[in-house]
Amino acid sequence: MTNHAPVLIAEDDPNDVFLLKRAFEKAGLNNPVVIARNGQEAIDYLNGSGKFIDRAAHPLPGLMFLDLKMPLVDGFDVLAWLNSRNIARKVPVVVLTSSNQERDIKQAQQMGADDYRVKPQQFEDLLQIVKEIHERWLGSSK
Repeated sequence: MTNHAPVLIAEDDPNDVFLLKRAFEKAGLNNPVVIARNGQEAIDYLNGSGKFIDRAAHPLPGLMFLDLKMPLVDGFDVLAWLNSRNIARKVPVVVLTSSNQERDIKQAQQMGADDYRVKPQQFEDLLQIVKEIHERWLGSSK
Protein backbone atom coordinates (compact mmCIF):
# COMPACT_ATOMS: atom_id res chain seq x y z
CA MET A 1 0.00 0.00 0.00
CA THR A 2 2.62 2.56 0.99
CA ASN A 3 4.71 2.04 -2.16
CA HIS A 4 2.26 4.19 -4.12
CA ALA A 5 0.84 6.27 -1.27
CA PRO A 6 0.88 10.02 -1.78
CA VAL A 7 3.79 12.03 -0.44
CA LEU A 8 2.84 15.32 1.18
CA ILE A 9 5.40 18.08 0.76
CA ALA A 10 4.83 21.05 3.06
CA GLU A 11 7.05 23.69 1.50
CA ASP A 12 6.47 27.35 0.71
CA ASP A 13 9.45 27.93 -1.60
CA PRO A 14 8.43 27.21 -5.23
CA ASN A 15 12.04 26.47 -6.20
CA ASP A 16 12.37 23.83 -3.47
CA VAL A 17 9.02 22.33 -4.52
CA PHE A 18 10.23 22.13 -8.12
CA LEU A 19 13.51 20.49 -7.09
CA LEU A 20 11.80 17.94 -4.85
CA LYS A 21 9.32 17.00 -7.55
CA ARG A 22 12.17 16.73 -10.04
CA ALA A 23 14.11 14.49 -7.63
CA PHE A 24 11.10 12.18 -7.35
CA GLU A 25 10.85 12.02 -11.15
CA LYS A 26 14.58 11.44 -11.65
CA ALA A 27 14.56 8.70 -9.00
CA GLY A 28 11.74 6.98 -10.88
CA LEU A 29 9.36 7.17 -7.92
CA ASN A 30 5.70 7.06 -8.89
CA ASN A 31 4.11 8.27 -5.69
CA PRO A 32 1.65 11.08 -6.21
CA VAL A 33 3.12 14.27 -4.78
CA VAL A 34 0.81 16.67 -2.94
CA ILE A 35 2.04 20.18 -2.22
CA ALA A 36 1.00 22.21 0.83
CA ARG A 37 2.30 25.77 0.49
CA ASN A 38 2.14 26.46 4.24
CA GLY A 39 1.62 24.68 7.52
CA GLN A 40 -2.11 25.36 7.65
CA GLU A 41 -2.61 23.77 4.25
CA ALA A 42 -0.62 20.73 5.45
CA ILE A 43 -2.83 20.44 8.53
CA ASP A 44 -5.97 20.78 6.41
CA TYR A 45 -4.75 18.00 4.13
CA LEU A 46 -3.82 15.69 7.00
CA ASN A 47 -7.09 16.45 8.78
CA GLY A 48 -9.18 15.93 5.64
CA SER A 49 -10.79 19.33 6.03
CA GLY A 50 -11.57 22.30 3.80
CA LYS A 51 -10.80 21.59 0.15
CA PHE A 52 -9.33 18.21 1.19
CA ILE A 53 -12.50 16.83 2.78
CA ASP A 54 -12.88 14.04 0.18
CA ARG A 55 -10.54 11.32 1.52
CA ALA A 56 -10.99 9.25 -1.64
CA ALA A 57 -9.53 12.13 -3.68
CA HIS A 58 -7.07 13.21 -0.95
CA PRO A 59 -5.92 10.07 0.89
CA LEU A 60 -3.70 10.18 3.94
CA PRO A 61 -0.10 10.36 2.77
CA GLY A 62 2.41 7.58 3.33
CA LEU A 63 5.15 10.12 3.99
CA MET A 64 5.50 13.84 4.66
CA PHE A 65 8.38 16.20 3.94
CA LEU A 66 8.07 19.21 6.24
CA ASP A 67 9.85 22.54 6.04
CA LEU A 68 10.17 24.36 9.36
CA LYS A 69 10.09 27.96 8.16
CA MET A 70 6.71 28.53 6.50
CA PRO A 71 4.11 31.30 6.61
CA LEU A 72 0.87 31.16 8.62
CA VAL A 73 1.69 27.98 10.50
CA ASP A 74 5.31 26.83 10.70
CA GLY A 75 6.70 23.30 10.75
CA PHE A 76 6.94 23.18 14.53
CA ASP A 77 3.24 24.04 14.75
CA VAL A 78 2.48 21.21 12.30
CA LEU A 79 4.50 18.80 14.47
CA ALA A 80 2.61 19.99 17.57
CA TRP A 81 -0.71 19.46 15.77
CA LEU A 82 0.36 15.98 14.67
CA ASN A 83 1.36 15.10 18.24
CA SER A 84 -2.12 15.96 19.44
CA ARG A 85 -3.67 13.40 17.09
CA ASN A 86 -3.28 9.76 16.12
CA ILE A 87 -2.07 10.80 12.67
CA ALA A 88 1.46 11.18 14.05
CA ARG A 89 1.77 7.42 14.38
CA LYS A 90 0.50 6.81 10.85
CA VAL A 91 2.49 9.30 8.76
CA PRO A 92 6.28 9.43 8.96
CA VAL A 93 7.49 13.03 8.99
CA VAL A 94 10.83 14.00 7.53
CA VAL A 95 11.87 17.55 8.30
CA LEU A 96 13.65 18.93 5.24
CA THR A 97 14.73 22.44 6.00
CA SER A 98 17.55 24.93 5.56
CA SER A 99 18.16 25.12 9.31
CA ASN A 100 21.15 23.23 10.62
CA GLN A 101 20.73 24.79 14.08
CA GLU A 102 21.15 22.21 16.82
CA ARG A 103 18.18 23.64 18.75
CA ASP A 104 15.89 23.19 15.72
CA ILE A 105 17.10 19.63 15.18
CA LYS A 106 16.55 18.71 18.84
CA GLN A 107 13.18 20.41 19.01
CA ALA A 108 11.94 18.69 15.85
CA GLN A 109 13.09 15.31 17.13
CA GLN A 110 11.49 15.90 20.54
CA MET A 111 8.26 16.87 18.77
CA GLY A 112 8.16 13.58 16.89
CA ALA A 113 9.92 14.14 13.56
CA ASP A 114 11.03 10.76 12.27
CA ASP A 115 14.02 12.18 10.41
CA TYR A 116 15.73 15.55 10.01
CA ARG A 117 17.62 16.56 6.88
CA VAL A 118 19.20 19.86 5.92
CA LYS A 119 18.41 20.95 2.37
CA PRO A 120 21.49 20.28 0.29
CA GLN A 121 23.08 22.74 -2.10
CA GLN A 122 23.49 20.20 -4.92
CA PHE A 123 20.64 18.49 -6.76
CA GLU A 124 22.45 15.13 -6.73
CA ASP A 125 22.54 15.26 -2.93
CA LEU A 126 18.79 15.99 -2.84
CA LEU A 127 18.21 13.09 -5.19
CA GLN A 128 20.13 10.80 -2.83
CA ILE A 129 18.11 12.04 0.17
CA VAL A 130 14.83 11.39 -1.67
CA LYS A 131 15.93 7.86 -2.58
CA GLU A 132 17.05 7.08 0.98
CA ILE A 133 13.90 8.48 2.58
CA HIS A 134 11.63 6.71 0.11
CA GLU A 135 13.39 3.38 0.67
CA ARG A 136 13.26 3.75 4.43
CA TRP A 137 9.68 4.91 4.87
CA LEU A 138 7.83 3.58 1.85
CA GLY A 139 9.74 0.34 1.53
CA SER A 140 10.83 0.50 -2.07
CA SER A 141 13.25 2.48 -4.17
CA LYS A 142 10.96 2.09 -7.20
